[in-house]
Amino acid sequence: MSPDAKVSASHLVLIPSYNPGPQVYETVRAARAQWAPVWVVVDGSTDGTAAGLLEMAANDPQLKALVLPANGGKGAAVLHGLDLAAQQGFTHALTMDSDGQHPADLIPAFMAASQQAPEAMVLGKPVFDADAPALRVQGRKISNGWANLETLWAGIGDSLYGFRVYPIEPLRQVMRGQRWMRRFDFDPEAVVRLCWRGVRPINLPAPVKYLRADEGGVSHFNYLRDNTLLTWMHLRLMLGFLLRVPLLLLRRLNTRRSNTP
Repeated sequence: MSPDAKVSASHLVLIPSYNPGPQVYETVRAARAQWAPVWVVVDGSTDGTAAGLLEMAANDPQLKALVLPANGGKGAAVLHGLDLAAQQGFTHALTMDSDGQHPADLIPAFMAASQQAPEAMVLGKPVFDADAPALRVQGRKISNGWANLETLWAGIGDSLYGFRVYPIEPLRQVMRGQRWMRRFDFDPEAVVRLCWRGVRPINLPAPVKYLRADEGGVSHFNYLRDNTLLTWMHLRLMLGFLLRVPLLLLRRLNTRRSNTP
């Protein structure tokens, strides 16, 4: 454990992991250098990293490796971790990917923002470098546009970036209330449905790095499969939005009144 890592009894780092390759070890070490505790949910990985993570956890009391027998998807892995975290008294979880894309050095700043506004969710707003795939950078604008429409522009800076801090109990209630949000649709659907529940978004800039294969980068994103999943997700969210328009309009009106001097 790094002597500089901050220790919390309310906020933990939660890392869902599926076949990330050796990069996951560096991701976990970087997270542990900033924060404790750190939990990794191994989502049915078949690349041998489960054994390595269990060995790391055996030598670090602030690191936990939860190994699931089969791959259920990112959202399912996060929910498994959230349920256990709630049982142990944690109130907030910072999620980050296992593949090295997310900035571990910003964990303390995101946690501090959450501790100052515990009722809110703290969302990373990605800052891309010049090597970011143009198709993915441009494509996320479509999902962001839909998410902002579905929440009447409640303030979601980015709907897809998975580096964020959630209040655990509202998110568990949202996920337990319906069957979706278990795979790649987890990140955007989580922020939309939490906004519907009145959970305020706070946006903080955060760099994102797409590692090349020779740098250890691994991507499980499939353009056809995952964009089809996102399209279906936004269709059902639009139906939910239409049912909630009066409530969202009333909430927006009350917010404006409260902000008027």
